Amino acid sequence: MTTFASSRSKASVDIRGHQVPTGLLINGQWVDERETFPVINPSTGETICEVSSAAESRAREALNAADAAQTDWGVMNHRMRARLLHGALALIKEREEQFIAVMTAESGKPIAESAAEFALSSGFFEWTAEQAAHVHGNFGPGSNPGYRVITTHQPVGPSLLLTPWNFPMLMGARKISAALAAGCTTIIKSAQQTPLTLALLVETLQEAGIPSGVVNLLHTTRSSEVSSPLLSDHRLRKISFTGSTTVGSHLIGLAAKNIVNTSMELGGNAAFIVLDDADVDLAVRQGIDCKFRNAGQACVAANKFILHKDIAEEFTEKFVAATRELVVGDGSDPAANMGPVITEDQRQRVHALVRSALSDGADLLTGGRPLDRDGFYYEPTVLRGVPTNSPLACDEIFGPVAVLHTVSSVAEATKFANETEYGLANYVFTRDISRAIRIGEELESGMVGVNRGVMADPMAPFGGTGASGIGREGGEHGIHEFLEPHYIALTVDEGANQ
Repeated sequence: MTTFASSRSKASVDIRGHQVPTGLLINGQWVDERETFPVINPSTGETICEVSSAAESRAREALNAADAAQTDWGVMNHRMRARLLHGALALIKEREEQFIAVMTAESGKPIAESAAEFALSSGFFEWTAEQAAHVHGNFGPGSNPGYRVITTHQPVGPSLLLTPWNFPMLMGARKISAALAAGCTTIIKSAQQTPLTLALLVETLQEAGIPSGVVNLLHTTRSSEVSSPLLSDHRLRKISFTGSTTVGSHLIGLAAKNIVNTSMELGGNAAFIVLDDADVDLAVRQGIDCKFRNAGQACVAANKFILHKDIAEEFTEKFVAATRELVVGDGSDPAANMGPVITEDQRQRVHALVRSALSDGADLLTGGRPLDRDGFYYEPTVLRGVPTNSPLACDEIFGPVAVLHTVSSVAEATKFANETEYGLANYVFTRDISRAIRIGEELESGMVGVNRGVMADPMAPFGGTGASGIGREGGEHGIHEFLEPHYIALTVDEGANQ
């Protein structure tokens, strides 16, 4: 039987001079397991290390710890929680170089992208630390004489946070910071492909003084075996998941059996609309970022470029040229501005989508093949003439493939953008602000970027509608996802003398 270490796991891995624990964190103790799984560097295909894999028993231990810690953490003075989060933020910032190195090693993303992810992630801790002391309620007269209405907010309770691999620090930071600010204890399950960044994050929180049991970390190859028992336990009161719509739908079903509060940030099929009056050069620059950031592995990445016929040729020529200028390489190489996809399976999936579109009559403008080198690289690819019923046009691509479509009118553009079950993000490029607002209101998605291809912000609600999920992360909405309104009706003697 694995024993608890006194302060941290005996096992750790050195990543460019930085030690990162490879065990599980349960009730403030690092635990090593006999069963492990490999973490692969997608830039090289080489194994970085072996990480402990949790079974059901460890999940129950983590819930025991979170449940035991919930009362004290939930009733802690809001300003005390805010001070702890500010302290965590300071320590996170001290370890910027370490976080960037770990993210780049296990996800393959370029150093500049890891640095941007670090900045946004720390921004979420800064936002929630500032807000934690200001989660106020309301006091006022009732609808009739004789009583007052008191409304406060109470923590939902122990929360299961399931994070994806594509933004390993950002997804963890966005969920964890909001849950802690609201007064919820947490059980975090990392993504199998990128567990080390979260290990570093929770270690940092632990060393910043977050009490034992408030943050617990599980890595596992048995996601269902770990998650299902937790969702069937009445002590778990919240699940927050980011990932595919298929898995999210399954988790919602499990949560429904025990009426567990759910937040789901799921798949997307974002349209990138460039209208006839757009600044084409700006649209090209933003389109490159929106499509090829993280090798296209983002739920808000542009999935279909919808171009007005009057600017279609100009945009296409400039966009293809910019795509060809991308330098694909090892994320640790400062010259690289696009890294690999996460696994060989993902690379083969993307290539199968491209081949299917080509067999359906699409035109290949650049790219279109896996790169013959170590690691899981795929050429930045641009196609046009893809049939609208092709999987490449309908499914979430999650790879470095841009699909260009031409339309004749604004109405046709918005109609095409809305022809999807997803409703996460869309983008519009136009110089006419009235037009932008009108189209933004017509687009059926939780978020719309106007003349910009990246819009995540700690102050803003991130999330979608339809098959793209339930709830929001970020801003005040993100914290309130972990809070329940609490109402007290207080009888008052209106005629009492003062």
